[in-house]
Amino acid sequence: MYIDIAGLPSDRIEFATSPLAELGVALHALSEPGHHPGVHGWATATAAALEPDLADRLLEAEFLWRNTFSDVFMPFAGVRGGDGRTGANLAEDLDILDRLDDERFVTAALEFTCASLYGAGSASPLSDPGMRARALEMAAARGPRQVEFTHRLLADPAPVRRWIRRLFEDLDQAFFADTWRRVSVQLVADARHKTELMRRKGVGEAMGAVSAAMTLDEEAGRLSVDKLAEGRTTAVDPAVGTGLTLMPSSFGWPHLMVLHAPGWRPVIHYPVRMPDLPTPASVELLQLRMEALAHPMRMRLCRNLARSAYTTGELADSHSITAPEVSRHLSVLKKAGLITTRRRGRYVLHQLDLTVVARIGSDFLEGVLR
Repeated sequence: MYIDIAGLPSDRIEFATSPLAELGVALHALSEPGHHPGVHGWATATAAALEPDLADRLLEAEFLWRNTFSDVFMPFAGVRGGDGRTGANLAEDLDILDRLDDERFVTAALEFTCASLYGAGSASPLSDPGMRARALEMAAARGPRQVEFTHRLLADPAPVRRWIRRLFEDLDQAFFADTWRRVSVQLVADARHKTELMRRKGVGEAMGAVSAAMTLDEEAGRLSVDKLAEGRTTAVDPAVGTGLTLMPSSFGWPHLMVLHAPGWRPVIHYPVRMPDLPTPASVELLQLRMEALAHPMRMRLCRNLARSAYTTGELADSHSITAPEVSRHLSVLKKAGLITTRRRGRYVLHQLDLTVVARIGSDFLEGVLR
């Protein structure tokens, strides 16, 4: 995934916090606790304390945050003629949401029905009969709640928008105000730290501090985000203004979300890293490792290498294949970072790196969720 930032002044790259965006991620963690083991205790306690009526209303609108993260949680990026600023509190963020025009609100709210067309700038289901039919058809696959909600939203967005605002206000009163008071200190400090890092050491250094999955090609003016998703947007668009917003989240790990809808200001919503979280493997490296282990002979070699260090000749004798064949297999495993090699006298010994192999499952899960 790429964001073009060629010619973008560094003062148009902003680290900011948003209560509404954090509410959206918190709701996702609440509905998908398996994605967020680090906040499992919070999710369990919060869900148990919800009033039944509020819990039912959450189920009615959960498609906004469960399967996708709807852009309605970042309306500052989509208000036409807006300044790209987030609200100082949830009420201000909700006021910005009210300023989002109906077409953009409905398209963002129904993102779950048109996800494959997200980056294509497709027509609004409010005005295009084909997109309207598609939205209703895809909603039907999600169940009757989503069908009914989609019908109501397409028929008259205004009352649905009021209903959603009231839901968010009630959630704030029920638990989020206390949650925000607790996490906002860390988020503000992280945004301030990254801003200072960018000022002192440059944009590339700041992007690397946000996530190891982000790299800046300064010559091309292109920011790359290593995700199992394709997309491209620009932070320099005279039609919608210039700028890029980066937003820390306490609930976001392992997700690294990128708002790249056409005509919207790009936003990168990143998890604040904890000291005990390992550096994520790149998508390319993860693919290399899984492909390396998919070969049956390499799997058999790993059985030996997991137990002890072996020379090429020992492995060849053990598996009745030639030493050059063993060397070719070991080269693939070494390129994938799965084995270590050391010399003992005139012998070269190879051994499986158990720590790296043990992380493949969690790396895969983090990679597909990122």
